[in-house]
Amino acid sequence: MARIVLHIDMDAFFASVEERYNPQFRGRPLVVGADPKGGQGRGVVSTCNYLARKYGIRSAMPISKAWSLAEAAQRRGEPATIFVEASYEAYAEISRRIMDFLRTQAAGFESGGIDEAYLELRIKNKELGIKATDWIEAEKLAQKIKLHIKKTEGLTASVGIGPNKLIAKIASDFKKPDGLMVVRPPEVIEFLAPLSIRVIPGIGPKAEIDLNKNGIKLIGDLQKLSEAELYDTFGDWGLWLARNARGESDSPVSDEGEIKSIGEQATFETDTLNPGALLDRLDKLCSHVFKRFRHSEFNTFRQVTITVRFFDFITRTRSKTLPKDENSSLILKREVILSFLPFLDDRENPKRKRIRLLGVRIEKFGRTSK
Repeated sequence: MARIVLHIDMDAFFASVEERYNPQFRGRPLVVGADPKGGQGRGVVSTCNYLARKYGIRSAMPISKAWSLAEAAQRRGEPATIFVEASYEAYAEISRRIMDFLRTQAAGFESGGIDEAYLELRIKNKELGIKATDWIEAEKLAQKIKLHIKKTEGLTASVGIGPNKLIAKIASDFKKPDGLMVVRPPEVIEFLAPLSIRVIPGIGPKAEIDLNKNGIKLIGDLQKLSEAELYDTFGDWGLWLARNARGESDSPVSDEGEIKSIGEQATFETDTLNPGALLDRLDKLCSHVFKRFRHSEFNTFRQVTITVRFFDFITRTRSKTLPKDENSSLILKREVILSFLPFLDDRENPKRKRIRLLGVRIEKFGRTSK
């Protein structure tokens, strides 16, 4: 099926928002995440700007390691890194405004998270296929979107345009930040060939190691192998690799791919089993989650989940499906506390293990008339 898909990806979204509203941060390496506590902090990096990435700092990295890399860079004479805690409410509100605008720009819309979305253009005459002018119109739309976000929010976005979601997503990362990349169907194989296999969504560090052991480092290495050869080596996964290496994807652009859950988690500076500290943190997590929920397009939820990670990194989750749709912060807090209390006694924690991390998540959203 002939398609044109745009992937809009905000550039270092959290860090860019902080720079937008705090001019003193601009032009400095910036890390958004947990408090580093002089290298002794716990938790992870939420995101960082491109200057900090030059130091080797990355999203999801332990904040203590990010601090060490920043300190090493400063000893080399590089600018000092600024560390700030995330302002999730501000990010959610800005994201809502951007997504509301994007929904109006194409026939197909799908949110990919707080900082990315897909658009699919409707081809006027599918029987005649996609014309060169359709690709020109798609590029004009991308420029319009980038300009709108820059004017209204003071932020930059990178846009990838391709024949499907896979190619559009890879293309959006190709010229970051503030990039625009168009990949037409005849260009797909050549575009993908020199890229690392890690750019294919779904290939992580472990899969990369397995592929490297078989002499596969670039997508072009996969393209040289037949489906039969890849199947013989990797089974059904090999067929998936073959399709992705050729840029083939029929994943739809659909609202059904939107937010599935809203959650927050927090790591304690010191492992604890103090009921007061634990319940207070859960209360704050519930408040943050509920505020994000109120800023979302949904107005009911029906499942509440808590995560408890002990000092030894053993992690437990407990979920409760509510008897009916709810939209009350009091009910959220009630269900979270009821699910958590057994972790304070023999029911869920007979060895009285200290707790390292807590998380709260809501799911099974609904839309009702407001």
